[in-house]
This record gives sequence, C-alpha cells and structure tokens, in this order.
Amino acid sequence: MRIGVLAVQGAFAEHINKLRQLDTESFEIRQQNDIRKNFDGLILPGGESTAMSKLLTELKLLEPLKSMIQGGMPVFGTCAGMILLAKEISGCDSPCFGTLDITAKRNAYGRQLGSFRCTDRFAEKIIEMPFIRAPYAERVGENVTILASHENRIVAVRQDNQLATSFHPELTDDITIYKYFFEMIENRN
Repeated sequence: MRIGVLAVQGAFAEHINKLRQLDTESFEIRQQNDIRKNFDGLILPGGESTAMSKLLTELKLLEPLKSMIQGGMPVFGTCAGMILLAKEISGCDSPCFGTLDITAKRNAYGRQLGSFRCTDRFAEKIIEMPFIRAPYAERVGENVTILASHENRIVAVRQDNQLATSFHPELTDDITIYKYFFEMIENRN
C-alpha cells in the first residue's frame, strides 16, 4: 500500500510520520509530476483551507486530484481536508473539490485559543480527538455515513471512497482511523 499526502501547506509531515510508524509507504504530493506515481490512497491534511485551495489551483493539482477522487481513489481529509472535500462551505460561494456531500462550517470551534482535546466514539470505539480551529459538518447528504459526533456536532463522516474528520488523529497515538482508512483502500472495488 502506498499513500500520497498532499504537501502544499499544513500538517502533512505529521501524517507522513504516522504512516511511517505504521510501516506504510507514503510520499509528498507537491506538483503535477507527483500524481503520476502509483498510489492507493490520498490524505488531505489539516492546515489553512483557503491557502491550500489556492495552491491546488495554482499548481494545477485541483482538477486531476478531483478526477481521481471522483474515480474512486480512497481519500482521507482531516480538518482543512474535510473543508476541501465538502460540497458546500457555510458562508463561502466556491467549494474546492466539492465531492463530499456535506456542508462544512469553518472554524466552528473558534480560533486557535479554542483548540481542545477530548475523547469520543468513532465507529464504536472511544478515541482521542484533538480539535484545532476545527470545522464540523452542519449538514450531511443521504449517502453520507456519520462516524462520529461530539456534543451533537458531526465530526467524522464517510461517503463511498471519502473519509473526513474535523479533528487530527495524526496527533495521537491511536491508529483506529488509519486502520479504517487502510480497510477502505483494501476493500476498494
């Protein structure tokens, strides 16, 4: 299994370190040549979603990656990655990929000072959830499965080949969500 990690901005190094700990091959996606490599899954890290969206467009990565996602490439978006995947973003006219049928609320838990850690249930297991200027899903489409909520806010979802979390599992020792993503890749049709 080989995972491409979007590395134009944000917390991509943390995902690569976690994948290394899990003995999973990964590489950084920074330019068009990188997406010509063979890979089985894609991670969209946390960071600043507006900057990431602009860089994806400028580097001409947006449309090819969107086509891959629409074609069934398993993708896992954390925090800003959830926003990049969202079909709608509250108070914003133009989504980035727009492939995940949710409405994301940006900075839903406040600014950096509003960051926190908690534990809650993800797909029947209690895990640690670090939230950093996190979004959540205000609305989910009928084909979207809610995998986790915290204080009645949707913080993890799946739609077909797309997995998204509001929080940062790469900043914990827990590997539950990575294992879930790996199973998505292994079970890909």
